[in-house]
Amino acid sequence: MYKVVSCLSGRCAVLTGQPRYRPGLSKFHLASGALCQKSAFKYPPSDIPEMPPCNFKPEEYKGMSKERMMEIRNQNCNPMTMKVTYYKKPVFIHQGYMQWLWDVDGRRYLDLFAGVATVSVGHCHPKVTAAAEQQLKRLWHTTNIYVYPPLHEYCEKLASHLPDPLKVIYLTNSGSEANDLAMLMARLHTGNFDIITFRGSYHGGSPQTMGLTSNAAYKYPIANGLGCTNTMCPDVFRGPWGGSHCRDSPVQTIRECGCAQGHCMANEHYIRQLKETFATSVPSQIAAFFGEPIQGVGGAVQYPKNYLKEAYKLVRERGGVCIADEVQTGFGRTGTHFWGFQGHDVIPDMVTMAKGIGNGFPMGAVVTTPEIAASFAKGVHFNTFGGNPVACAVASSVLDVIREDGTQQISLDVGTYLMTELAKLRDKYEIIGDVRGKGLQIGVEMVKDKVSRDPLPPQAMSEIFEDIKDMGVLIGKGGVYGQTFRIKPPMCITMEDADFFLAVFNKSIQSYMERT
Repeated sequence: MYKVVSCLSGRCAVLTGQPRYRPGLSKFHLASGALCQKSAFKYPPSDIPEMPPCNFKPEEYKGMSKERMMEIRNQNCNPMTMKVTYYKKPVFIHQGYMQWLWDVDGRRYLDLFAGVATVSVGHCHPKVTAAAEQQLKRLWHTTNIYVYPPLHEYCEKLASHLPDPLKVIYLTNSGSEANDLAMLMARLHTGNFDIITFRGSYHGGSPQTMGLTSNAAYKYPIANGLGCTNTMCPDVFRGPWGGSHCRDSPVQTIRECGCAQGHCMANEHYIRQLKETFATSVPSQIAAFFGEPIQGVGGAVQYPKNYLKEAYKLVRERGGVCIADEVQTGFGRTGTHFWGFQGHDVIPDMVTMAKGIGNGFPMGAVVTTPEIAASFAKGVHFNTFGGNPVACAVASSVLDVIREDGTQQISLDVGTYLMTELAKLRDKYEIIGDVRGKGLQIGVEMVKDKVSRDPLPPQAMSEIFEDIKDMGVLIGKGGVYGQTFRIKPPMCITMEDADFFLAVFNKSIQSYMERT
């Protein structure tokens, strides 16, 4: 049940009501007092949606001052660190627990971005923390030149979550590293060189994966990713074709559709564009096709339902292997399935993963078939930290928690509710163009207006983004033009958390509209 906290003679009065958010009827609270978090909100106290309670008490911060941290960030950290820092007034994170984060001043935030879709089962989840502590007491580090139990226990457990013939695993330290390695494996196995990815995709920032990534913001003016070709992303909202029945999501686009039941003209057009890429931009034989089941950094972009199935067939006809980048969609985040590719009814030849695999502990993996793995053994590849004992213990515990805590079902239930309610806000506000996703992989695309679908300008995005943070919620941004809010929380959030965010988001959009 939600609580309404009002100021009566200097005290907080608590009322109760129904647990669901209703646009226009959201309840608000006083941003101080017995039941409320510390805050520095710019809104009048009575206008701030109330944050759900949390019984975890963070440690008092007694460390370095915020001013000193910013001095060091400017003087000793690479300028890129400052360039990617979120918010005009940065958040100084001190501690986390499950879906919550606290800053150095003791303010609490609902984390709906999970360290960029990385904290899968919750910050400092007690069981995962215990597994890490236990392994740290036993053995911190050894490598693949020796045989040690955590590596084999984890590989067996991870393989059991994948369909045949995807049973051979190589562990890495990050998603970029996993994708870099997948590129190498694909080229070795096929004897071909060219690789195709979608425009707007993100597959990493290493010199090789930079070629797979198709977003100017992540490109440098150097030779990179030779042999990589980008094809049109089958984006049924922003792309030239799309309708109201195209994607596998609780929420469809606002575009009109004249397709007959079971028929998708948008899919046919996008497949035609892929065939055009084959005909004009690559040799007759290729090495691979990379695709995220749902684009992550690209803004939770979804494709027509049968697109990947048809694309995989075309790629394999040209000698290529199909690679599913599950760095953001894996481990139950999409709700309906453990892996995003399963929602497309395909089985790739390789799967890359990272982020949620270790709940924030640095880890990645490439999973492939025995035949492709055998090609990799033509030379020698050694990874000092890949499959580290602590990483394997953490990742093994993550798989246990996903099952025990039912996080995949939480993703489905809470994510579907969030999207359904966000769609009501889309219908209410002209600047919300699209709501999309599956489970807790959600994108809200902002536009100048629904007719043009032109991206909402960066300044406007920043204003809304900052307001949401100031009311106690952390989300992300993405999209080629930075026009999409990304909602990818730890998979332990509740319906009450969802209601709180919906009230905050509604308030931030309403305030922006009033200002403009």
